[in-house]
This record gives sequence, structure tokens and C-alpha cells, in this order.
Amino acid sequence: MALVLTVTFSLTALADGEDPVAVVNNLSNFIFGLVRAVGMILVGFGIMQVGLSLKSHDPSQRANGIMTVAGGIVIMFAKEIMNLIVGGGT
Repeated sequence: MALVLTVTFSLTALADGEDPVAVVNNLSNFIFGLVRAVGMILVGFGIMQVGLSLKSHDPSQRANGIMTVAGGIVIMFAKEIMNLIVGGGT
């Protein structure tokens, strides 16, 4: 039964004449786009933390907010940082 189902429902996935390297590059760009979005969310959250700490005069929350902003900026530019380290192109 398993053999019949395997033969019946097996499909060959073929690329539509596209270069495999281009497919990997597109996936990489998509993943780095998601990472950049997470970085932007962290920067926004960090700015909000700094603003709230200024309102409540809380230095520890201000430090956490500044660290969150810095971490978000690093995450936003992760692709560019990796390209600088590896020495690759775009």
C-alpha cells in the first residue's frame, strides 16, 4: 500500500528553466529581508523604551533601550556586515 501511494503521489519538482544559483540568491534575499524587518522592529521597540525611560527617569530602562536600538541596527545591516566580512559582492 505504501509503495502504491509513493508511486502514485510522487511528483518531480522541476525549476522553470531558472538557474539554481539564482534560486538560492532569491531565497537568501527573502531571508535577509525578514531579518531586516526584525531589526527594524527592534529599533522601534528600543526607541520606545528610551522614550519611556526619559518620561519615568529610569536609567536602567534607558540603557536597555539603547542596547536594543544598537542590536536592532546590527541586525538590520546583517547582510552588509556579512558581505564585508566575507568580501562578497551584492
